[in-house]
Amino acid sequence: MADRLGFLHRMWRLVPPTLRRAALGFAVRAAAPRPDRVPPAASLGVQIAGEMGRISGLGEAARLLHSGIAALQADAGTIDLAIGKRPVLIPKMPRSALILHVNAPSIPLFLARAPRDFLRERRVIGFWNWEIETVPDSWRKNADFVHEVWTPTLFTATALEPIMPGRVRVVPYPLAAILPPATADRKALGLPAHAVIITVIANLGASFDRKNPLGAIASFRAAFGDRPDRVLVLKLAGASLFPRDFEQIRAAIGTSANIRLIDATWDSARMRILFASTDILLSLHRAEGFGIVPAEAMLRGIAVIATGWSGTLQFMDAQSAALVPYRLVPVIEQRGDYAVPGARWAEPNYDAAVDWLRRLADDPVERASLAARGQAYASAALTLDPLANALQSCGIARLD
Repeated sequence: MADRLGFLHRMWRLVPPTLRRAALGFAVRAAAPRPDRVPPAASLGVQIAGEMGRISGLGEAARLLHSGIAALQADAGTIDLAIGKRPVLIPKMPRSALILHVNAPSIPLFLARAPRDFLRERRVIGFWNWEIETVPDSWRKNADFVHEVWTPTLFTATALEPIMPGRVRVVPYPLAAILPPATADRKALGLPAHAVIITVIANLGASFDRKNPLGAIASFRAAFGDRPDRVLVLKLAGASLFPRDFEQIRAAIGTSANIRLIDATWDSARMRILFASTDILLSLHRAEGFGIVPAEAMLRGIAVIATGWSGTLQFMDAQSAALVPYRLVPVIEQRGDYAVPGARWAEPNYDAAVDWLRRLADDPVERASLAARGQAYASAALTLDPLANALQSCGIARLD
């Protein structure tokens, strides 16, 4: 038997990788249960399945959505889709809806491990995030696992509508309603008390090229050189998993003494201190599906400089943030995450970013005025109302 299995394994490895992936994808899709063709008209509360414990943008987003559902008293529990581990499926609440806070390609992988009756008599909603205008064809194949899709921005909804016509709803993360307070403490972070602090926050697992930390470093250095009263805090996550990216960042920083590189996993309390200690949040992204970091910064009354394209425009405009002009260019990306024919994203204008950095750093009155307008705009855009309306439209009742 062992010889036979070994022979079959060797034969399997001779199959071209693209065909192997296609075969595995077909098998997983065949094993995964589908929801009922017509969803129930009414549901009692909603469960959310996602990367609830993971330190990542999708993990944080899933937790934000769950907090909003709980605030609306519709929380029927969570399912943690831990990476590399078999998820623990809690008993489903009778008549509860299900939100799958995972993108379309990952849905069959989760459902293939679920009980065959897991979706029976349930409304199933996909909560999908995507960062560019074109969605991969692989997403279309998995549209039949959900009754409808929620997404946090009009930008992403426009990209998804061709593969889910009439079944896409914009539901921004209700960050304004659930954001805990924060207090500045520069001493605790080892930051100078009287310098202007410009902060960049990036998870290297979320596409190095898309987040564009090298562009942020270059713009800061062009704006301020080695001035000790201007400090860039570059807070990273995932550096150990992407050593090549990390080395590029270190090389870009060089000997600059006014750039603080932080490669550590911080809890939410320490991250709140960093936000509160920041004067300017810089995000020269090439694309964002939503942008939790700039959204939180605006809500906390921090002036934001950001590329003026993609999902961040759900909660900012030219009056509430320092929008950096851009040109749309073909996606060139190391990892192939956005290998979609015709894919484009934004290349920010770095001269404009430098001008904004100098202008806001040198003028505390203008900086405070922009921060106040940003706080008001984001607070109005990221309320609980869209989530409450979505639950009501789907017939999802509160759990009183």
